[in-house]
Amino acid sequence: MMGEEKNSRTDSMISNLMGYIDTRIDLIKLEIQMKLKNSFVGLLHAIMLGFAAFMALIFLNIFIALLLNDLLDSHFWGFGIVTLFYIILFIIFFMGVDKKVFQGVADKTFDNTIYKQDKRNEPL
Repeated sequence: MMGEEKNSRTDSMISNLMGYIDTRIDLIKLEIQMKLKNSFVGLLHAIMLGFAAFMALIFLNIFIALLLNDLLDSHFWGFGIVTLFYIILFIIFFMGVDKKVFQGVADKTFDNTIYKQDKRNEPL
């Protein structure tokens, strides 16, 4: 009788442990699914914002070029001036700006972002 009770408790403990492991795996799958969904939504939002900003920049540049054309009473000098501005900006970034500047900005922006959610969930 004692041996049967021990086997029953062992079977019950194993069953409980297997249930806990299955629940834990399901919880991890759900967390991964939520993170993927949030990442997808964030990426889609960033793409749409980037597209809107790009279109606004394009039309702003066309507007400035046409305004310069009107002010200079020309058909092409406005576009040439805007193009020259971007060529100079390209040369400055290509030759003069070190990548370490951008690395510093990236480090500050993404500092400890991986662990922020874990820090919020820690008990006090």
